[in-house]
Amino acid sequence: MDRPHTIPELSAPEPENGRVPFLLVISRALVPVEEAVARTTLAGKSKPGIVDRHYKPGELARFTTLEELRPAGDPAAHLLFGVERGEEFCGAVPADAMTEIAGRGRTTLTMEEGLALVTQYPAALAKNKCFSLGATRYGDRRVPALWISQGAPKLGWCWEGNPHTWLGMASADGGAGARVGL
Repeated sequence: MDRPHTIPELSAPEPENGRVPFLLVISRALVPVEEAVARTTLAGKSKPGIVDRHYKPGELARFTTLEELRPAGDPAAHLLFGVERGEEFCGAVPADAMTEIAGRGRTTLTMEEGLALVTQYPAALAKNKCFSLGATRYGDRRVPALWISQGAPKLGWCWEGNPHTWLGMASADGGAGARVGL
């Protein structure tokens, strides 16, 4: 099947170093965010992921992917290339990290993409190597993030103006074909 883009050269996954060549991402239309969180674990552990109590009931559904980062046609699944968890941005203000990432021609990850990273590569989420998901927003200053709490992955959020020494900004290759619908 001809595609209007080129597939990047793929390397071996290095989740413990925060890099994977591609991810298969399932949309929330098939697997709601709450279910996707519960399917995550830490490397070598079995305790399922949890949603932070600061999300109000029903609020996760109102966090949506930025329009310019949605795969064409809102497919049930898509591939994402050149994923990095972004620990170089630990200690950076999320808004500044997002600007720097865009300047490099990369895009920040969505909730679904971050959850896919931890589901497929649990070693990608590690102590002091957690990450924000700047491509999913609510329309306010909150930036969703994945970190470790009580021995399990936790989906929470932080303010876009507040830095955290243990929270980077996950990103992927940008440009045409970064998110390929299936």
